Amino acid sequence: MERYLDLDGDSGIVGYEIGDTFIRVQFNRTFKIYTYSYRSAGADKVEEMKRLAKSGDGLNSYIKLYANKLYDR
Repeated sequence: MERYLDLDGDSGIVGYEIGDTFIRVQFNRTFKIYTYSYRSAGADKVEEMKRLAKSGDGLNSYIKLYANKLYDR
């Protein structure tokens, strides 16, 4: 798991892991890890989350707006 940079210092995310068809995100309040996959969230959303994770900004907001309940169960 890589540490999320959180350039603005306002994210609820502490880490992420990127795979070919998924991203795993760890949140700071519960420290739970959620997996968003092509199957559960769709390729476009997962690829955008990967981009945001690498950039260190906007991932938490994106998940809240577009992928909040789209994690693997």
